[in-house]
Amino acid sequence: MIILVTGGAGFIGSHFIRYLIRKYPAYRIINLDKLTYAANLKNLSEVEDNPRYKFIKADIADYKTAEKIIKNADVLVNFAASTHVDISIKNPVEFIQTNIYGTYILLELAKKYKIKRFVQISTDEVYGSIKKGFADEETKLNPTNPYSASKASADHLARAYFSTYGLDIVITRSSNNFGPNQYPEKIIPLFITNALKNKPLPVYAKGLNRRDWLFVLDNCRAIDLVMHKGKKGQIYNISAKNELSNIQLCRIILKKLNRPFSLIKYVADRPGHDFRYAMETKKISALGWKPKYNFLEALEMTIAWHKAHPDYWYGDRI
Repeated sequence: MIILVTGGAGFIGSHFIRYLIRKYPAYRIINLDKLTYAANLKNLSEVEDNPRYKFIKADIADYKTAEKIIKNADVLVNFAASTHVDISIKNPVEFIQTNIYGTYILLELAKKYKIKRFVQISTDEVYGSIKKGFADEETKLNPTNPYSASKASADHLARAYFSTYGLDIVITRSSNNFGPNQYPEKIIPLFITNALKNKPLPVYAKGLNRRDWLFVLDNCRAIDLVMHKGKKGQIYNISAKNELSNIQLCRIILKKLNRPFSLIKYVADRPGHDFRYAMETKKISALGWKPKYNFLEALEMTIAWHKAHPDYWYGDRI
């Protein structure tokens, strides 16, 4: 089987490629990535010489180039996306181009070449802020920033291609991922690397906004399961139920690194900042998935990786 992974040089995509190479000796993986600022081919150094892996630099929004690649694939897993909320607020155009138009191009080509399964990688942010309880897969979408709106739009497109054309699509919506190799603009690697350098850890407003944290390898296992056993046309929430406020997370990291709380720096809140994300996970659990990694143990693994790889995050990359 040939698996086309778009956005495979990014954080989650690169972990997923390495996961597939290790688990499925008969699979061939094609990685299509534009190599924007947050992508890093170092994430794939352990598989770059593997004969079952091939990297192609390309833009998913480039129809002619993408067509040459997609027509050879059996399954497409679409990680390719612009993802940083703050950047989407300042400059939404890249998010519209990649997350919506790029997904449209992939769906059109998947339909044309009769891809056996299209896995759309989405996010819990499409549900917007959840005041109480948990969002399930049928909860009305309520995106509140250009990033989450672009991902919600891509989800709607994917489901439309299922309903209208019968394309075999499945969608995964995961909570906030963390782990090794994550670009340091995201909150956990930002907090870790700033603390290691004794720099201030910026916390929006009073730090009370709540997020649910999922170790990246648990997400890879869930996506793998959905790719193979998910029901055509369905959405699957993926969450480990590790809900923390940002200030709680900040203090946990400072404690584990033996750094003072005086490094906490409260900054002005960003526009449209969702207060809480929380998802119900009965559907993915029914497929046989549950998180394998304890949050604190996974966080310690992530901190240890950052300590061991200062070349990845130290200097101009932050």
